[in-house]
Amino acid sequence: MNVETILRNKGNRVATIRPEATVGDAVEMLNRERIGALVVSQDGAGVDGILSERDIVMALGDHGGDLMSRPVSAIMTRNVITCEPNDTVGELMAEMTNRRIRHFPVMADGRLCGIVSIGDLVKNRLDEVEFEANSMRSFIAGAA
Repeated sequence: MNVETILRNKGNRVATIRPEATVGDAVEMLNRERIGALVVSQDGAGVDGILSERDIVMALGDHGGDLMSRPVSAIMTRNVITCEPNDTVGELMAEMTNRRIRHFPVMADGRLCGIVSIGDLVKNRLDEVEFEANSMRSFIAGAA
C-alpha cells in the first residue's frame, strides 16, 4: 500500500497557513479543523514549514503568554520531511518512528498534493489486517 492510495481514500485537502499569520490564528485553525499540524505555505503549493501542536507547546514554554501574537514563522519547523505519492506505508511508518514526527506533507512534481498523519497510516494498516482476516475466514469456511 502506498501514500497515493491513502490520499485516494481520505482526500488531498491540506490545511495550510501563511508564515506571517499569528500563532493565535494557527491555534484557532487547529482547533476548528480538529487536526494536529498545519503546513506553512506562502502560496499553498510549496512547503515553507510545518507547525504542530508540539511546536506550539515547546514555544509556549519559551515565550509564555505573548506567544499567541508571534508569527507562525517564528516557531514553525523549517526542515520539513516530505514524502511522495509512491512512497509505501511501511517506509513512512519507519521514518515517523525514527524521526519522531507524526505528519508528512505529500509532494508531487514540486507541489503540495496532500498530507498523511500517523493516524492515517495506522488506520490503513488496521484496514489491511481486517481485510486479511476476513479473507482467511472466507478461505477456511470454503475449505470446510
